[in-house]
Amino acid sequence: MISLISIIIYFIFLLSIYFAVFWLTVLLQKGIGDEEKELKGSPMITVAIPAYNEESTIGRTIKSVINLDYPKDKLEIIIVDDGSKDNTANIAKKIIAKNNKLDISLIMQKNAGKGSALNAAIKKAKGEFFICIDADSMVREDALKKMLPEFNDPDVAIVLPLMKIKNPKNMLEKIQWYEYLINFFYKKLMAKLDCVHVSPGPFSMYRKKVLKELGEFDENNLTEDLEIAMRTQKHNYKIVQLLSTEVYTYAPTNLVAFYKQRRRWYKGTIFNLVKYRKLIFNPKYGDLGILHLPTVMLSGAIILTIIFVTAYNYVLKPLYYKIHDLSFVNYDYLFFINKWAANFQVIDINVVNIFFGIVTFILGITIIILANKYAQERTFRYGVMLMPIYLIFYGILMFGVWFGVLIEFITGRKQRW
Repeated sequence: MISLISIIIYFIFLLSIYFAVFWLTVLLQKGIGDEEKELKGSPMITVAIPAYNEESTIGRTIKSVINLDYPKDKLEIIIVDDGSKDNTANIAKKIIAKNNKLDISLIMQKNAGKGSALNAAIKKAKGEFFICIDADSMVREDALKKMLPEFNDPDVAIVLPLMKIKNPKNMLEKIQWYEYLINFFYKKLMAKLDCVHVSPGPFSMYRKKVLKELGEFDENNLTEDLEIAMRTQKHNYKIVQLLSTEVYTYAPTNLVAFYKQRRRWYKGTIFNLVKYRKLIFNPKYGDLGILHLPTVMLSGAIILTIIFVTAYNYVLKPLYYKIHDLSFVNYDYLFFINKWAANFQVIDINVVNIFFGIVTFILGITIIILANKYAQERTFRYGVMLMPIYLIFYGILMFGVWFGVLIEFITGRKQRW
């Protein structure tokens, strides 16, 4: 007789397989390539660089923006030092002095958060289009010429580039390298169904008129990039995801930094889903309301359930009984190994679990290969073993973060930036 735990596991497996097949079907039906569109004119562009204690990276960020392939008289750069305590402002001043023929300015304010820094830049911005780039990111030279034509459609409010991890070195960074490629592969497919719910900090481009109309960025939100995308979707504007141009960012290099980053992201996701709960299961918002937001809402619970149930049913419970049985034979484990080998029969193999495992593994490999292909990356750039390592350990990492978030909610711990 099938246990309740097995039913839960099979249901989650089927749900995961369903969504993987669904998005692959979207790929087959709608394609994924970016359409070649003509750039009409050279409108004024404002690029804002909010920074807080970014002395090690802000120089490279500013230089990458300066090097954009775009008329310099149509490019405004606003650096906002959000109360940095290091050498961020001085580095910015030196670069401004060396490039005094360009329209680059520095705003210095007391630490008030990224949303406040972006709004300070918007108030000063002269551009028809407004771009935010985090101070630890670098953009490819052709980005503006690839992104601007998407605004030929008056309903488009935000355009996003493909984001990649810059020079991953250790295993954690390389796992995130795969993660980003896969996430943006899915985001491109989501954009085909108008389902994008977050506009990341590195080089998201906004129609400034729409930003002003929506009330600018929320200065008290943990994830202002997710909140502004949700607000944009609420007002039925379009968000476009491109794969034909890139922005590069640095990933957390250790588990502590990784946990802090993802904890803020996941808590911000929960808070914004609560804030925009009227969009969830709302047919007015199409696939976003009926399909995508419910999936986002359930993702943390699904990950926690899979790991908890699997660990209990297939690791902790069998281990407990084995240790208990071993106590009767003075922990002679060789006795149990020999007994198991003598009594083993093929019929004892759980074929259903093996089937689900194989199907899930094959789908995972397929998605990794496709994500690398459309991001124009070599699948085995960082070695053959990275793929199975990612498939095995990424879920464990996500479980660790979601479990920490769950504990913090239970204990009432407040989130700090």
